[in-house]
Amino acid sequence: MITLTGNSLTLEDMKRVLFNRETVIAAPESMDAVKKSREAVEKIVAQQKIVYGINTGFGKFSDVRIGEAHVRDLQLNLIRSHACGVGEPFPETVCKAMLLLRANALLKGFSGVRPLVIEMLMELLNREIIPVVPSQGSLGASGDLAPLSHLALVLIGEGEVIYKGQRMISLDALKKEGMVPITLEAKEGLALINGTQAMTALGGIAYLEAEQIAYLSEWIAAMTMEGLNGIMDAFAEEIHLARGYSQQIKTAERIRNYLFDSKLTTVQGELRVQDAYSLRCIPQVHGASWQALDFIKDKLEIEINAATDNPLIFDGGKKVISGGNFHGQPIAFAMDFMKIAVSELANISERRIERLVNPQLNNLPPFLSPEPGLQSGAMIMQYVAAALVSENKTLAHPASVDSIPSSANQEDHVSMGTIAARHAYQIIQNTQKVLSIELICAMQAVEFLGVEKMASKTRELFEKGRKIVPSIKKDRMFSKDIERMSEELKVLHPFD
Repeated sequence: MITLTGNSLTLEDMKRVLFNRETVIAAPESMDAVKKSREAVEKIVAQQKIVYGINTGFGKFSDVRIGEAHVRDLQLNLIRSHACGVGEPFPETVCKAMLLLRANALLKGFSGVRPLVIEMLMELLNREIIPVVPSQGSLGASGDLAPLSHLALVLIGEGEVIYKGQRMISLDALKKEGMVPITLEAKEGLALINGTQAMTALGGIAYLEAEQIAYLSEWIAAMTMEGLNGIMDAFAEEIHLARGYSQQIKTAERIRNYLFDSKLTTVQGELRVQDAYSLRCIPQVHGASWQALDFIKDKLEIEINAATDNPLIFDGGKKVISGGNFHGQPIAFAMDFMKIAVSELANISERRIERLVNPQLNNLPPFLSPEPGLQSGAMIMQYVAAALVSENKTLAHPASVDSIPSSANQEDHVSMGTIAARHAYQIIQNTQKVLSIELICAMQAVEFLGVEKMASKTRELFEKGRKIVPSIKKDRMFSKDIERMSEELKVLHPFD
């Protein structure tokens, strides 16, 4: 069980909730802060003070005063009008993460919602009543308004959910669990939707997958080193200490550990003096991607514990300040950085694939074919990898440098962070497939050279891989092999 405080959630905690089905509870001290914040909102309403989002309109309508009799209507209308997302729904894990992150943010006690709202979010999460949230329509400021509105609909018994594998009307799922929809009070609708939880939820899941494939990319690259009789001198510790990047040093160390007992690798001068960059520079390139991933993780773990709605309530209601914490620029930059970092893992992998299949660059059968000429072998797999890395290059164009004004120019600069997160996630899926192709080709190469000569650690990967994709004895439809391997890469781990 994970205790939410609003301040201490980690990506590892998030992983446990999303993939291990751990339940969540709220820390009592955090709920106490929530209650005090709510009392401040109720006092504002009773005293008829003019405060944005409590008794005013939203965006360009911020100067329109709303009477006390219509405060509830204001919140309901907000959710309904803003729930206009389009496109395919986010994956269920992303929508679960949105519930988790929104509950955690509200527990900071700056948002003025009743404890009931947070309890409802946690109940939905724990009972796996998952909002159906369209993936397109967010500008990333003022937060993820459209996606989070679809999430908020579920609390009031509207919209749709996935419940026990079935898509259904939210109210039906709530009834099946004996739950009652809530009526949103002053500020609660705004507090639910004015945040960065869609981009951050998707970004967090993307990071977890990117971390997984970054480790796997090194294990796979180590097998490719064997398939190409790679030179180990380039991974010597002295070289990497001389430059000083810790991520580069660790990558080189992991490659050495994977290959320490291999009889297929060589030393400089044995077969050739130097390897091509896609082999020789694995620590430098993969290490640089790790630098980016470390930066991204830091930003995500700040954001998943951030108060990102507006206005925020301080000092028991003495200060109610309108600001811009909903602006997704920090996550937009992080997601764009992730796009570049993961794209590079695919780029260098595709170059290693080319070296595995090109007879002018190796001592292997052309295209790893069992009967060159009669059978094409892995020829078109390299085409697929090339197509995927080229697609990644277009997706890697930064979303964060784009902006477009909204709400009659009141909201005149936006982050496009959710678009950046969506593209980052797609790049990760593409990269998994490129790495799958490299692994399929590397396995075929070491079979030609002698599996018995492999390092014990890469032999372990080979044996796992062969349970998923059999050896190429004759041409077949390889798309299923690539898809199967790509799915398995999500759960394979070199340190298990």
